[in-house]
Amino acid sequence: MNYGHFNLENKEYVITRPDTPAPWANYLGDPEYGAIISNNAGGYSFVKSGANGRIIRYRFNTNIALPGRYVYIRDNDASDYWSASWAPVCKPLDKFKSECRHGTAYTVITGEYSDIKSEVTYYVPLGKTYEVWNAKITNNSDKPRNLSVYGFCEFTSENNYEQDQINLQYTQFITQTTFEGNKILQHININSGKDATGSNYRERFLGLAGADISAYNGALDSFIGSYRSYANPIGVESGKCDNVLNYNGNACAALQSDIVLQPGETRTLTYILGQRCNAQANEIIAQYADPAKADEEVKELIAHWHEILNRFSVKTPSDTFNNMVNVWNAYQCFITFIWSRAASFVYCGLRNGYGYRDTVQDIQGIIHLDPETAADKIRFMLSAQVDNGAGLPLVKFNHNAGHETCPDENDENSVYAKETGHPSYRADDALWLFPTIVKYIGESGNRGFLDEVILYSNGGEGTVYDHLKRAINFSMTHLGDHHMPAGLHADWNDCLRMGKKGESTFVAFQLYYAMTILKGYAQERNDTEYVEYLNKVQGELGDSLAKCWDDDRFIRGIREDGVVVGAKKDPEANMWLNPQSWSVISGFATKEQGDTAMQSVHDILNTPYGVKLLEPPYVDHFFDGALMHIFNPDTKENGGIFSQTQGWAILAESLLGHGNRAFEYFTESSPASLNDKAEIRVLEPYVHGQFTESTRSPFAGRSHVHWLTGTGSTAMVGCVEGILGMRPDADGLKVDPAIPSDWDSYTVDKVFRGKKLNMKFVNPDHVESGVKEIVMNGEKLDGNYIPAAKLKDVNDITVTLG
Repeated sequence: MNYGHFNLENKEYVITRPDTPAPWANYLGDPEYGAIISNNAGGYSFVKSGANGRIIRYRFNTNIALPGRYVYIRDNDASDYWSASWAPVCKPLDKFKSECRHGTAYTVITGEYSDIKSEVTYYVPLGKTYEVWNAKITNNSDKPRNLSVYGFCEFTSENNYEQDQINLQYTQFITQTTFEGNKILQHININSGKDATGSNYRERFLGLAGADISAYNGALDSFIGSYRSYANPIGVESGKCDNVLNYNGNACAALQSDIVLQPGETRTLTYILGQRCNAQANEIIAQYADPAKADEEVKELIAHWHEILNRFSVKTPSDTFNNMVNVWNAYQCFITFIWSRAASFVYCGLRNGYGYRDTVQDIQGIIHLDPETAADKIRFMLSAQVDNGAGLPLVKFNHNAGHETCPDENDENSVYAKETGHPSYRADDALWLFPTIVKYIGESGNRGFLDEVILYSNGGEGTVYDHLKRAINFSMTHLGDHHMPAGLHADWNDCLRMGKKGESTFVAFQLYYAMTILKGYAQERNDTEYVEYLNKVQGELGDSLAKCWDDDRFIRGIREDGVVVGAKKDPEANMWLNPQSWSVISGFATKEQGDTAMQSVHDILNTPYGVKLLEPPYVDHFFDGALMHIFNPDTKENGGIFSQTQGWAILAESLLGHGNRAFEYFTESSPASLNDKAEIRVLEPYVHGQFTESTRSPFAGRSHVHWLTGTGSTAMVGCVEGILGMRPDADGLKVDPAIPSDWDSYTVDKVFRGKKLNMKFVNPDHVESGVKEIVMNGEKLDGNYIPAAKLKDVNDITVTLG
């Protein structure tokens, strides 16, 4: 079933049926002020932190998706009412016409009912810390219309989400609201928190520009009424808010404006929501007296985001690929880059920090578009590396480099454990720095980055090069009995615990890859002693990995008690995806091994919706550390299609030159591929989720945990570096695509180190991979490499495959 379509030119997803299988969301704002909005205006807002800065309420774990930022409209002559978004009133769809356009940091919801058209644009102005709902109401009938328009939101009683939802004996009695002429102002702890002017920094407001306020409510129960809901609030149904304000209890802001629209007339009402004191709110609201201001701000927002996204764009025979690479996968990467796993319709905001491995991987997804913004976050994450080489498992949003505590292995009473809930290090955290940094240096050409001096989280400092050496050293000082990295608390798979001295082949492949990268940097720096060391230990690691080959696959690891995990003979979980894909990505597997291992992946793990994480799932033969057995078979880590790993499968097949197989995996796992079967996928068809239920589930193909997932970055890398073969290094750009053999041609427009690359690819022989010739600005280049030194400001490049 189809609920909408992509508009590539405008970089929007257009929802034409409002009764989507789940709330389909968009993100507004930036790290200082965030907002999440559904296609029916449900969602919530927060200042800096979804956990400790919540402004308006939202109820999780339901597709009801209530409440949100609602605009109600009442026809006072007909005593009929509706909402500008289809929900919450939910008029019959044969009478109510709805369209939602999710764009880059804005959402426009259009409704038409009873010859009244409404268009509400929701956005956070660029660089501001408040949000705007710009509502345009038009009379399309041939007679004057007597209307009441209401702007509504439900305030939290406390910035902390848990306190607001759970500690009601406290939070119900700390707020009150006042009406201040053009706004409802909510006060929290009114007797404290005041500055020298008497203003309270915890005041919130919903204000209005463009119309007078005829009536209002500041108390939720008074606006909704007893035994009613957001679908039929008494303040709207009766046609008059009763001007009751909150003093203890649940606060809201409902602003009623009575207007008369002549035939063809449009009236603009601009609502502004934020956390500001009265004086500051007045200054903000006054800026919107001119109704054109909101339109100008939206244009500015669009120009900002489109300029960034246009730095890399493709035109291929696949609309699905074009929409994901050019717009939605890219935009999702920026959202995960900003918010990590902090706030969505699934994450309630209680994870008040950055997961180390999550964020370092998330950075990879934006490097090809904004390398210097990526570099700033790399520096931040390097400052969260402990001086022993490990990463802090959770990096607090208020991270204080040089002064942080750190985990004491498996000590739940350590200061760090009490602050974050993480008592021990992860085996893989710091190893993600290597592919991220090598991608940044390749994209930017900034070799000097390795010489920058950055603090360690717990004190001391070192160059980036030193940070990387210490990351290697952490792994080398935490080896198991078979000379592979110890599993410690866990590797990438938090549900797999092989014991403190158990060993992970996945991490071993990561370490092998890290050694290759660092060896190259050491050679450039003439650090010959360290090169010799890396040659020695990488050879020993390679010998250990060679013993992990089991006929047609690599095992997953070795438990602390010496038992192999993922052996071919095992009755359950005998085939795992990540060791196979990473054997190729790391450069360890021979061509024959890589081909064999990835063929086994296709034969055993592939499904119509992507590649499973393992097979068969754990049911009867799990061990204590196989925590995934708690999940239903073919769900999440227990044989589900874990979406993040799809990007690695795509990249591995691309590196092997298997363009058809790489694109098969892209197509199976891409949300856009199920746009016409949205009832199966359920989640948004324009962004990746965390996982998809596999074939043992009665709901195979159903996806879960939207937006904030590492899938964004791995899928982007799989497409850009893998399928499209854009593989920059410090000296230039290697071009080595692996595409579907039926593609005749395609184009890539890329900004690379400030230069414009207009690239046309032709495939006369219909090959999957291989570059026959590159001609740049009329000059034939050697091999498949574009030296940065040869680039002009604008470059016309033709790549012939063959």
